[in-house]
Amino acid sequence: MTIFSKLIPIPEPIQNKSSVSTLKKCLDWGKPALTIIDVRSRVLFNSIHITGSIPMPIDEPADLTLSNLELNRDIYVYAETDEQTALAANKLRQAGYQKVSELIGGLTAWKKAKYPIDCG
Repeated sequence: MTIFSKLIPIPEPIQNKSSVSTLKKCLDWGKPALTIIDVRSRVLFNSIHITGSIPMPIDEPADLTLSNLELNRDIYVYAETDEQTALAANKLRQAGYQKVSELIGGLTAWKKAKYPIDCG
């Protein structure tokens, strides 16, 4: 263990479900190859979303977005509810993505923690 790993803890490997604090730690650490996907409607995304997230509405074809992501990339996904998040995460896993995590509490939990958001 180096002096740097004592000062800046290295994030744990991605899990099937993650808390907002876990995602924030990854972002603060500067973890490479990480994508945050918002699967809510474009209207909701355009009004407010987690800073750095990309829109991929669950009710729209995702071919263009997915074709730009590597299958072994860390993907954090959130929706309006944890149930919708789980559905979207399962679709990504079925499409071959190996490292997909459901963001527990989604945008609501992110805002409650006072983490960065973008408003339309």
